[in-house]
Amino acid sequence: MKRVVNIARVFVGVLFIFSGMVKAIDPLGLAYKMQEFFEAWAADGILTNLMGQLNDKALLFSLIMITLEVILGVALLLGWRKKMVSWFLLLLMLFFTFLTSYVLFSGKIRACGCFGDCIPLTPIQTFTKDIILLILVLLILFGVKFIKPVFSNKINIVVLIASLVTVLGLQWYVLHHLPIKDCLPFKVGNNIIELRKMPKDAIPDKFDYTFIYEKDGQKKEFAVDALPDSTWHFADRKQVLVQKGKNNVPLINDFIFNTQSGNDTTEAILNQTGEYYLLFAKDFEDGNTNWLKSFELFSSKTDIPVYLVTADAKKAVELINNKSIPIFTCDATAIKTAARVNPTLFLMKGPVVKNKWAAKDKF
Repeated sequence: MKRVVNIARVFVGVLFIFSGMVKAIDPLGLAYKMQEFFEAWAADGILTNLMGQLNDKALLFSLIMITLEVILGVALLLGWRKKMVSWFLLLLMLFFTFLTSYVLFSGKIRACGCFGDCIPLTPIQTFTKDIILLILVLLILFGVKFIKPVFSNKINIVVLIASLVTVLGLQWYVLHHLPIKDCLPFKVGNNIIELRKMPKDAIPDKFDYTFIYEKDGQKKEFAVDALPDSTWHFADRKQVLVQKGKNNVPLINDFIFNTQSGNDTTEAILNQTGEYYLLFAKDFEDGNTNWLKSFELFSSKTDIPVYLVTADAKKAVELINNKSIPIFTCDATAIKTAARVNPTLFLMKGPVVKNKWAAKDKF
């Protein structure tokens, strides 16, 4: 029993550390995933006001959750405060299992983001993983007497503090610069036009249609293969999902550049033969717009085209003095995926991402 408990302890501890560190390289990714849950629950009418408040604090919750995963994993390996740590692990696993079961059985969220964007798992895989971990944590909790501290209490505390500083420092760095490992569709080397296309093995959704016709003030539903004669007048149509498709969403979705007049100029921009810069600035809500002056100076000195892409073009037009810089509107969610730091500068050659920087690291 002792050996089994300690094997489980090592496995769970290492997996918690790994899971936390994978998400620590992109804490905004977990924050956005949390917002998906809050928005889904709010849409279902569950504590709508509270969900809105939690949505605003998603990044803080992300930082806390990532840090907690790593510290609990390290503490478990060290055998530090083993009873307290085991109970925390149980509570966390019950919470994780609830989330993954919601993803699996509700179908309202595509994935839970348990290992971030670098290791995508299907809902059934994440749910199965959490069930196994929950069993292992229960085993650890009931066999906690077999766990012995690896070092003295002072050394254990030093290791825990070092782990805390490391995980917090990593998250601070990537929030101010860019993720040290880019696992998103907009990573360097990717062809954006190709990733906007439907996957070759996509299976579309299948729908059944019912047509509603009216005659003499009476409405009646008809199947598509049994439509009425011309004395009936079409009133409405119902669409019912019969079978959900698979792999039928492009990796890059809703990524469209619209001009000030509302014209779609995405293909024209991405199909340029030469190099150009795209500066992604989702919004200007944080009040720090000092970078705009540096950006305008940068754009005036470079000899290749520079474009600004934002979800708030109206505000951008007000703030930018150099009116020769083209400003395009793009979906905020697409920008959040493309640019983890607000703003982020892309160097493009045609549709291919050649390089990318947090704007503060470039100008």
